[in-house]
Amino acid sequence: MRYRTLGRTGVQVSTLVLGAMNFGRIGATGQDEADAIVGAALDAGINLIDTADFYPGSEAMVGKAIAGRRDDVVLATKAALPVDDDRNHRGASRRWLVTELDSSLRRLGVDHVDLYQIHRWDPSTSDEETLSALTDLQRAGKIRYFGSSTFPAYRIVQAQWAAREARLGRYVTEQPSYSILQRGIEADVLPVTEEYGMGVLVWSPLASGWLSGAVRAGREIATHRSTVLPDRFDLSVPSNQVRLDAVERLAKVADEAGLTLIQLALGFVTAHPGVTSAIIGPRTLDHLHSQLAAADTVLSPDVLDAIDEIVPPGVDLAAHEKVDTRPSLVDASLRRR
Repeated sequence: MRYRTLGRTGVQVSTLVLGAMNFGRIGATGQDEADAIVGAALDAGINLIDTADFYPGSEAMVGKAIAGRRDDVVLATKAALPVDDDRNHRGASRRWLVTELDSSLRRLGVDHVDLYQIHRWDPSTSDEETLSALTDLQRAGKIRYFGSSTFPAYRIVQAQWAAREARLGRYVTEQPSYSILQRGIEADVLPVTEEYGMGVLVWSPLASGWLSGAVRAGREIATHRSTVLPDRFDLSVPSNQVRLDAVERLAKVADEAGLTLIQLALGFVTAHPGVTSAIIGPRTLDHLHSQLAAADTVLSPDVLDAIDEIVPPGVDLAAHEKVDTRPSLVDASLRRR
């Protein structure tokens, strides 16, 4: 396992991060399997585990899995996405963050988390409101650092300036989506995070399973994610066919380099100088082992050039799936008078 400094925090973290989204209802991973995955990940050198209040059951399962090994773990969780139908049980207001952090700590069975992240930018809450609350939680010792997740580049900049102007703590990490098939953050987000010295923990480096090796031409697509989000794997959709064509070409590159497609995919995202770590989200112990094989993968310049020929830098092959799009581009009422 390789390690890097998380932004300017001085904390050393593994280049592979264990994401716990699939623990519980979303991925149907039970406690026994979660215990085995966490134990094997820690034994392999992974030292950062990422979860969220939005993943039903995940925080409690992570808490049980790390019991007795808390000091071995850089523990991260997130808040802001809706957790139920109550209109105030979401967002990045002081009222909700203070309340929900206590709930997360209770579910995790710990007295603090190392990294608390705002799961999505909340357009209804000012940066000063959110940063003030996070700064107070940090001073209270309940969180060590705080970061953002899937923020558009211009919002990352705005938050940095708000922190400076109001003399508040700042986001020290960003957690964006990034893979060979979705390279849009290379054009804007990564230059901004590098400018501000932020740690970057990328999610979906296997592109929701497209780069797992399970999605290939001529085979029935039967991944867990394809049953949950079938539209993202429907080959009658032009962008999905484009992705499949890219996967076939990438598989050839991997074969010629003596790598699995997973190693190619994870080696690619961790090769970028602006990326600290890649978040993997195994549902089973077998999934974990196949992804741990990429822990020390370093791609040669020739392989990286071959990838660029297939998916050019800064290009998203499925731009419509991005979740950091400016709200006015999605909601017509925000751009109409």
